[in-house]
Amino acid sequence: MTKLILLSIFIFMSFTGPIRASDPDILFDYIIPPNMTAIDGNFFTYTKIREFFKWSLDLTAMQASMVEFPALNGQSVSLSVLRLAPGGVSPPHTRPHATGIFLVLEGQFEVGFVDTTNRLYTQTLQTGDMFIFPKGLVHYQYNPDMKKPAMAVAVFGSASSAVVSVPSNLFKPNIDDVVLAKSFKTDVATIQKLRTCLGGKV
Repeated sequence: MTKLILLSIFIFMSFTGPIRASDPDILFDYIIPPNMTAIDGNFFTYTKIREFFKWSLDLTAMQASMVEFPALNGQSVSLSVLRLAPGGVSPPHTRPHATGIFLVLEGQFEVGFVDTTNRLYTQTLQTGDMFIFPKGLVHYQYNPDMKKPAMAVAVFGSASSAVVSVPSNLFKPNIDDVVLAKSFKTDVATIQKLRTCLGGKV
């Protein structure tokens, strides 16, 4: 009986382990892209986020994931910086590959996420405060100050910081209007208005 239980646990772990895992471990110090033959310190340096800190530029967000910064491939980490204008919002979204640690650099943010039981967790953050957004859960950030901008940095536990915007994901693809109307318990005209506002197909 004990052997059967242990075998069942082993089989369960074999199938569920890869599902729970994040980035796979690598057997090397780093991964060199196939199109590169030699690397130096420049390979491990990313300077494009400098532009974000030039306040004259109208940049809302920038990120450094393995797409933008190939040296991150296999390192299970990436980063994003966010600036919200007074009253600005980063709409509800998910990061399917990574947990995020959010650190406020300047100003204040109202943040929140919804867990799998539909419970909403919110907090108002000041400069220097941190908040965690669990992997895959819908979350948002909002600057409640109507006079001052707010800035933050988020660090992710994956080399992919891919984001799925809830409004865009629902209304920009060509999901049938009737399906969305029934899902939101409204009418097709309302769905089409929302789709138009978000730049989707009508």
